[in-house]
Amino acid sequence: MKREIRTVLVVNSGSSSLKYQLFDMKTETRLAKGLVERIGAGGPANHAEALKEVVKALAAKPDAIGHRILHGGEVFRDSALMTKANFAKAKKLVKFGPLHMPANLGGVEACEKIFPGVPNVGVFDTAFHIATMPDCAGMYAIDPKFYRKYGIRKYGFHGTSHKFVTQAAAKFLKKPLAKVNLVTCHLGNGSSLAAIKQGGVVDTTMGLTPLAGLVMGTRCGDIDAAAVLSIMESEKKTPAEMDTLLNKQSGLQALSGVKGGDCRDICAKAAKGDKGAELALEMLAYRVALYIGAYNTVIGGADAIVMTGGIGENSSEVRARIINRLGALGIKLDRKVNDKTRGVTAVISAKGSKIPVVVLPTNEELMIARDTVRVLRG
Repeated sequence: MKREIRTVLVVNSGSSSLKYQLFDMKTETRLAKGLVERIGAGGPANHAEALKEVVKALAAKPDAIGHRILHGGEVFRDSALMTKANFAKAKKLVKFGPLHMPANLGGVEACEKIFPGVPNVGVFDTAFHIATMPDCAGMYAIDPKFYRKYGIRKYGFHGTSHKFVTQAAAKFLKKPLAKVNLVTCHLGNGSSLAAIKQGGVVDTTMGLTPLAGLVMGTRCGDIDAAAVLSIMESEKKTPAEMDTLLNKQSGLQALSGVKGGDCRDICAKAAKGDKGAELALEMLAYRVALYIGAYNTVIGGADAIVMTGGIGENSSEVRARIINRLGALGIKLDRKVNDKTRGVTAVISAKGSKIPVVVLPTNEELMIARDTVRVLRG
């Protein structure tokens, strides 16, 4: 399906909000962006009503619409045109993301009503990982019947961000995408790493859900499953209550006492000598460095370590704590460059480091727009 696509509207539909950006794809420049909040709670009644407000802000109807969709399971290993058949397949995956998927798919339905005739493309947060991750990394060592019956396996998240910085890093390093080996670090309130071999994912830190892997703002990351069972038994917690504790009451927030686990506030608290905040930062840095070392081995040696996301792009303090743990890989920090790097592309490792560490700002919305064009052009 080849068509002229000049403008792409990127939609991120949440349960009570709708974020959007409009791109001119000839120049890949952003023409407009906005946020509609309080959907169903004093604001617009639903996503269709929210989109009517978006229409008022747009000069003309877009040529195509790209949607961020949380989970593609194993059905969607790439972005896809949201035909009736594909939409029906996506609805069957709501069980994997009951909080986010209904809103994501509601955004697609709303766009079909508000922009009749404009094609909608789903860009799945799991697709970049699931497309190439081998079973030895993606499967869990439990009875395979749970995989066959319920789809219990590793899927990974932040795929759109990891995909964007993988492409950007290959270009920055002047290497063909199919030959680039990277460890990409998306560090923010939610964080994940990906092991990129020859341009594709061979492992990632998040799992069936975004809970696994690194220590995050309010998520615990990796934890012994028996510890979870022990707490549930001792505290008489239900599965829903335990889910809340692990996802919303743990991580940097629990360790530091800083509500929401905002890294900037934790760094400020640690600078004043707070032991809880110091432990939080050290646990974060330790876990990231641990995975970088492991993933460097998995991919047979990285061409670069890439740092992105809110923390990766902006926190020189956290980056320093991570890089100072990577001496065994022949990596040394350039303190001056690191200290002044914030939200821009820069090599923050010292000259002579065996593996460069590159800060690369992510742009998930542009990646969604690019995928939308690619899918529609066939």
